[in-house]
Amino acid sequence: MHSEQGDIKIFAGSTGVAFAKKMCKYLGAEIGKSEVIHFSDGNIFIRIQETVRDKDVYLVQPIGLDPNNELVEILFWMDAFKRASASTITAIIPYFGYAKGDKKDEPRVSIRARVCADCIEVTGADRVVTMDLHSPQVQGFFKIPTDHLYSLPILCEYVKGLDIYDDSFVVVSPDAGFAKTARKYADYLGTNVAIGDKTRTGHDENAQILELIGDVEGKNCMIVDDFTISGGTLVDIANVLKRKGAKRIIACLAHNMLREKGVKKIDESPIEMLISTDTVENPFILASKKMITVSVAPLFAEGVFRIHERVSVSPLFKHVPPKVVDSARENED
Repeated sequence: MHSEQGDIKIFAGSTGVAFAKKMCKYLGAEIGKSEVIHFSDGNIFIRIQETVRDKDVYLVQPIGLDPNNELVEILFWMDAFKRASASTITAIIPYFGYAKGDKKDEPRVSIRARVCADCIEVTGADRVVTMDLHSPQVQGFFKIPTDHLYSLPILCEYVKGLDIYDDSFVVVSPDAGFAKTARKYADYLGTNVAIGDKTRTGHDENAQILELIGDVEGKNCMIVDDFTISGGTLVDIANVLKRKGAKRIIACLAHNMLREKGVKKIDESPIEMLISTDTVENPFILASKKMITVSVAPLFAEGVFRIHERVSVSPLFKHVPPKVVDSARENED
């Protein structure tokens, strides 16, 4: 779209290639030449195959389904760009998986998100762009500029085009902790909110839905959350909604981390479809007819364009330009 921006240098880590290519399509740029080698002993080797001296470079890599390798790869990329005399280095991390470790909520544990932030900074990043952090305060773990984008407008624009979206539509938060964000979804869509009362007693990815606050009888419902690993919470709240008399049920996620067992849970549940973004390249969801993926790569590309042009990124936090929404629809899977 911005063909004049041929000097934007976007590179991709091993799990960021598809996302980076969509960004490049929007920008009218070419993806940077590089290679990543994973040796049999577990070592990772990366090489930049073109000059980046005095260039503003952008590295696309989520910390997603293979978080430890993906994080280490980001660190090696940052170091390589720095040693190659890049002018500025921006880490584009669509999904920052370790954001879940944002506090010391029990004795003798690591604040993992802070460790990751420190490492990314120390190895050379000048800026970070990410999306829908599990806790927004993780931005404060970085001492460098951090742009926190939101998938909500793009996901909501998709939902508005569905036949399930009607006067009876209700947005459902799986727990009180996500209720504030669920209210933002409801405000955007002009609907009411219901809230699940969820409890979690361990680190086993299992939680229990105890009760539902709000009226869903005879209404179409959309469960919203930032991500899911097992699918258990989504299925549990969907079953509660059915018991409470809900008609049709869909779910909407910023990030889809489901693997085979989780996908099977969703496929066998009352949830008609699960809409999520492409922040994580997830091969496990491809065979499911219930999984809908909407691309947020155009939104990241618009952010990169604004950063590159030295103009404000903040308007994207509240309003997504129509051209970004249109491009996202073009990239829908």
